[in-house]
Amino acid sequence: MALNGQIAVVTGAAMGIGRAITETLLQNGAKVALIDVDEIAGRSLLEILEKQFGSDRVLFLSCDVESEEKLKVAFQKIAETFGGVDIYCNNAGILNEIQWQKTISINLVSAISGNYLALEHMSRQNGGRGGVIVNISSMAGIGPLPSCPVYTASKHGLLGFTRAMAAASRASGYGVRVNALCPSFVQTELFSGGPSRLGQFAHLADEVAQFAEKIGILTVGEVAEAFLELATDETKNGEALLLLPKRKQYVTFPSFL
Repeated sequence: MALNGQIAVVTGAAMGIGRAITETLLQNGAKVALIDVDEIAGRSLLEILEKQFGSDRVLFLSCDVESEEKLKVAFQKIAETFGGVDIYCNNAGILNEIQWQKTISINLVSAISGNYLALEHMSRQNGGRGGVIVNISSMAGIGPLPSCPVYTASKHGLLGFTRAMAAASRASGYGVRVNALCPSFVQTELFSGGPSRLGQFAHLADEVAQFAEKIGILTVGEVAEAFLELATDETKNGEALLLLPKRKQYVTFPSFL
């Protein structure tokens, strides 16, 4: 799947992983709509990207993904501006064991809303062109992180949803591939600020730091490169790509069907 001329939507796009994925998509010829709740950071990045890639290839929309109605309006604006949606990167996410309900709301509930809205625009059953959805999960979606049980639950849920949606898309003829990217620790604010948001599990912060030192820390560029693989390889559907420093692997799951 070539990206030249494709229309992509990235949530949590103003910084970190989302910014790196946005830049990678643009470098490969796509048009990109950036969605982020941080309007200042989003508009600052938009200005940079417009100068580099042209104002006709980038769009920024300030939107809180927790509001399904606002997200729906954002998708409609993107479709009107660019003429459709081909790629959806669900990247917006938080780690907060103190405000654990908000963690579930953003990491799972809003992710599901975004996937469904993307499908409305992309599904061939609705007259769309098909395409691909990549949900940014985590290694915590594959194995538990004791320091953040709720974050772990949210990413497990997102991974399960991804795999089921991929199967549903295949069976229903949507023409939309759905994959999950599961990076380990990444050098972002979510990682650096994580210890202050562990709540009752703050006593495990040193254990997390030791684990991170042992396996290493990914750059956002490495995550963006893995995203590109899932987005462009048309053989990948329902996949979970575990990304570690200097190593990546597609996860195999037991089958009972």
